[in-house]
Amino acid sequence: MSGETARAFLEEARRYLSEDYLPKIERCLERLTDEQVWWRAGENINSVGNLLLHLEGNLRQWVVCGAGGQSDLRRRDGEFDTGRRVPREELLTSLRAAVADADAVLARLGPPTLLERRRVQGLEVTLLAAIFHAVEHFSTHTGQILLLTKMLTGEDLAFYDFSAGVPQRTWRG
Repeated sequence: MSGETARAFLEEARRYLSEDYLPKIERCLERLTDEQVWWRAGENINSVGNLLLHLEGNLRQWVVCGAGGQSDLRRRDGEFDTGRRVPREELLTSLRAAVADADAVLARLGPPTLLERRRVQGLEVTLLAAIFHAVEHFSTHTGQILLLTKMLTGEDLAFYDFSAGVPQRTWRG
């Protein structure tokens, strides 16, 4: 992989996390009450709150710890605890901190490091694979949060304005 390609990959990973997915999640949380954040459509379906805890844990484990070298203190099972009710503002503050920490790690990585191997979640992976996994995982659960928000509010989240014939983003980031 060329240095230019590696730098572009890292910049895109940072952009998706900080400027695309997180602002969309923020827009969702602006529309939900604390009660809605913890609503579950069924026994085997996660709440928005559980997904937020899970996103934070996964991003920290794969990027902040796996790529950044910090100690991995993740308790994955706790992310899905159905009795835990953290207020949405606290959830959002923690997720923002995880995204900022991941962004700082990604900003420090250089192209040659992407092929280094690390052990994350018991797997031997390259840093490129770890970052790709984390961004893809964040994307998947962001989509679930969007769907749950639409279900709970019945609103169009209006992420794009199509009035000029070309989609224009309407969210922060």
